[in-house]
Amino acid sequence: MLARQSDPIIAVATAPGRGAIGVVRLSAQAPLLAAFSKALLGLDLVPRQATLVTLKDAEGDAIDQVLALYFPGPHSFTGEDVLELQGHGGPVVMQLVLARCMALAHLGDEREEGALGQVGKPGALPRLRMAEPGEFSQRAFLNNKLDLAQAEAIADLIDASTEAAARSAGRSLAGDFSREIQSLLKALIHLRMLVEATLDFPEEDIDFLQQANAQGKLMALVDQLNTLLPLTRQGVLLKDGIRVVIAGQPNAGKSSLLNALAGAELAIVTPIPGTTRDKVTQTIQIEGVPLHVVDTAGLRDSEDVVEQMGIERAWGEIGQADVVLFLHDLTRWAEPAYQRDEAQIAANLKQCRGGENHNQTPPWLDVWNKSDQASPEVLAGLVSGPVLSAKTGEGLNDLRAQLLQLAGWTGASEGLFMARQRHVQALLKVQDHLNWAQAQLASAMPALDLVAEELRLGQNALNEITGAFNADDLLGVIFSEFCIGK
Repeated sequence: MLARQSDPIIAVATAPGRGAIGVVRLSAQAPLLAAFSKALLGLDLVPRQATLVTLKDAEGDAIDQVLALYFPGPHSFTGEDVLELQGHGGPVVMQLVLARCMALAHLGDEREEGALGQVGKPGALPRLRMAEPGEFSQRAFLNNKLDLAQAEAIADLIDASTEAAARSAGRSLAGDFSREIQSLLKALIHLRMLVEATLDFPEEDIDFLQQANAQGKLMALVDQLNTLLPLTRQGVLLKDGIRVVIAGQPNAGKSSLLNALAGAELAIVTPIPGTTRDKVTQTIQIEGVPLHVVDTAGLRDSEDVVEQMGIERAWGEIGQADVVLFLHDLTRWAEPAYQRDEAQIAANLKQCRGGENHNQTPPWLDVWNKSDQASPEVLAGLVSGPVLSAKTGEGLNDLRAQLLQLAGWTGASEGLFMARQRHVQALLKVQDHLNWAQAQLASAMPALDLVAEELRLGQNALNEITGAFNADDLLGVIFSEFCIGK
């Protein structure tokens, strides 16, 4: 549910912990914040000009020296009046600044509010409360300072795990993705206008649409959407990355492969089977795409209770994987018992169900390890899959390339914008509606009311991306994922 929009809000806008600088941010409707800042700091602040001032408590003792910045609305981040206090970044200092603001804001709880919430005590700020996660950005969206895709890009920029992801989120925040959506919307609205006109003036009917080249405009719109959809999927990859699980029998070299991909000794490697008994996770990047690589316990029958728990967790990770690297030991590949166990793991992989809906078999890639120790006969019999040595690094580049291919990555990240899975789903809905409209419009006797309805539904799906048409509960879910103070 959306927060109470008329309430003044306050929060520490910098990350928890110690730092050189900490920022406390307030947002409120004018003219209350200007009066509050004067009572708090003892002077009138010049808009958008940093002022060094000593912040004092109610007894007049100094709390900290702060830089105060005042942004009158609507020329502020939230569109309301905004006050930022930049002080020393110790947690105790930040809490003292917060406490002083709250105490001054709630002076005289017995007060009577006027028409604008004004009170008898000078500088009081009625109903000031701690901001909810993402509430500053939510107010910026509701006050038309940015659209929903740009608001989400703020959180994506903060959470970016690679340089490419950060740059792409910056492009989305600058409005690159939103402009693509607006271009689609403009063309779709124009097409709706043509179709709706024939419904209002049925005597014009199909001739009017043919003269206006409605079918050609719809085809161009579909082509534009089909160009945007793959780019959006690439943006999702940059944001979320892929979860890669390394699976296989004990001593196949899973931990060595994790260390080789990460370029660091993260997992213990020994010749003793069953060394890895719990998952080890590391995020790496390939061409800017984040890969969350998980090393798991060796898959085998074991009577060791602790190892059994590790194997159960391994299968749980496999069920949630985007890609499974099924690692084979080339030095044991000719052994019948080893091949029998490999076949059993492969059969179990085919039966494994995971993912969000628990109904999909995770795709896997056969990876052949220890090529530096394998016999020529074994190497000659391999059919597919990357062949490598986790020990020497030979073949790792081929594995990286195939991982990106499996993930759906098509090329360089330059010029890409950040996107989310919900954006892809919305565009797929638009695609579906446009395809239905196209089929209907191409028929001998098109039902124009159905065409108009499909176009309307397509427009609604596009509006979900930018937030021009959205439900309050969806907004609540989106902004609840933000950090406090943003």
